[in-house]
Amino acid sequence: MNPLHRRAFVVAAAAAAAVCAHARAAAGSVLLLRHALTDPGVGDPLGFVLEHCATQRNLSPEGRKQARALGERLAARGLTPLAIRSSRWCRCLHTADEIAQGLGAGAVAPTPWAALDSVFGQPDREPAQTLQLRERLAALRGPGFEIWVTHQVNISAFVAASTAMGQALWLRRHADASVTAAPFE
Repeated sequence: MNPLHRRAFVVAAAAAAAVCAHARAAAGSVLLLRHALTDPGVGDPLGFVLEHCATQRNLSPEGRKQARALGERLAARGLTPLAIRSSRWCRCLHTADEIAQGLGAGAVAPTPWAALDSVFGQPDREPAQTLQLRERLAALRGPGFEIWVTHQVNISAFVAASTAMGQALWLRRHADASVTAAPFE
């Protein structure tokens, strides 16, 4: 495994460990994750079709393992998300599926959510999608957390942070409507 992939894997593993303390203590919490490692390349090929994974940049075998390992670490700590929501892009859906498989029996099935879809090259969609994310985070009450799988461009718009593939941020909304994002390192 090359050093960059190893670092991303370690970051994902650390994310699972860090979520333990936060998930039990925080209401209105989200583990926001950039999709796991993909095949080399930047972005999707021209003319990709959302409904056809073969036309998109997809997870690498290491990315599938990375995502499943995150689910296994959460399960080992007795942490099960209330929901797993994902962008409709295949690399995000497959990341969410692998996390759910790693969580094991009884894990919630991932749900595609257009609010997590990539806004790359479509800045006019970003404000409405970011507002949907803020509203959902504000609606979360009580114990527990959700997992959201999305793209770097969306994470930057939502919390002004940069993440590597497979890296997660712990989000929490506060009473004053501010959102804190703590990286898992």
